Amino acid sequence: MYDTAVESTYVWLGLAIVSVGILGFALRVPTAPPPDAKPVARTIDSVAASPHEATARQPVDARRIRIGAHRVGLRGSGGDAHASLAYGPVIPVAAGDGDRLRRVLRGVPPERVFRSESTFARVLDRAQTREPSWQPAPETLIVRRVSWRDANATLVGA
Repeated sequence: MYDTAVESTYVWLGLAIVSVGILGFALRVPTAPPPDAKPVARTIDSVAASPHEATARQPVDARRIRIGAHRVGLRGSGGDAHASLAYGPVIPVAAGDGDRLRRVLRGVPPERVFRSESTFARVLDRAQTREPSWQPAPETLIVRRVSWRDANATLVGA
């Protein structure tokens, strides 16, 4: 009369497996939304579209950033977000570029940093053709439109 039915063991085992599956799914769901890449793209586009030299700063709320010639990506605890750039190509200034492009990005005229316009153009070409990769995101992204005679570029970095 008080014996356990064989079916109830299978029911409890099935219920335990389903519960573990639901718990695993609940723990895997991100707790925060992905970062918004559109404001970053709008800031880059507003500077890149300018016919004159211009500079802008944009706060970045993400852990990682990937800047390509025509696309920007942000990565945070909630996942990844990407946005296309309407005005490109842009030149990402990464940590491996050395100090020269970073100095131009931060406001030093290119003619004070580079020996010639052709050297400046070569450095821009090299930086533009590099494959984009995820980098640590800065608190504030700097975007600068710069020109030196025929060499025009929109630099993006920190």
